[in-house]
Amino acid sequence: MKKIIFAALVGMAIITGGCVKTVSDTHTPAMSFGRDRVEGRYERSIDQVYRAAFTVVGNNGVVVTEYIPHDTSGNVRSLQGKVDQCNVWVRVSAEDDPKVTSIVVEARTKWGNSNIDLAHELEKEIALELQRSGS
Repeated sequence: MKKIIFAALVGMAIITGGCVKTVSDTHTPAMSFGRDRVEGRYERSIDQVYRAAFTVVGNNGVVVTEYIPHDTSGNVRSLQGKVDQCNVWVRVSAEDDPKVTSIVVEARTKWGNSNIDLAHELEKEIALELQRSGS
């Protein structure tokens, strides 16, 4: 009986747990149920959008790591932070149109569950920060 219970627990751990790829091209342990990211596009430069994202994550929590992937020739920037005990990843990238910049905000709880509400809130605050900065 103990072997059956142990096998069932191991099976559940394998099925429910795992790693997911984040928007910053890193991996994190998580449960991949549900949507965990929000996208936006702005008529601003990549530098302006990244500064706004850095400011918003810093104001709401702490920026842990910044990424500039080497294979993207400076057209992509990412950061990872902690906000309300949740992991947050932000990816800022240039679109085909040089005037438009894309942003993707991903948020997960410390247990690996998606937190779409936090991702949406941060993306909205980034838009407001861009409006406030006016540049």
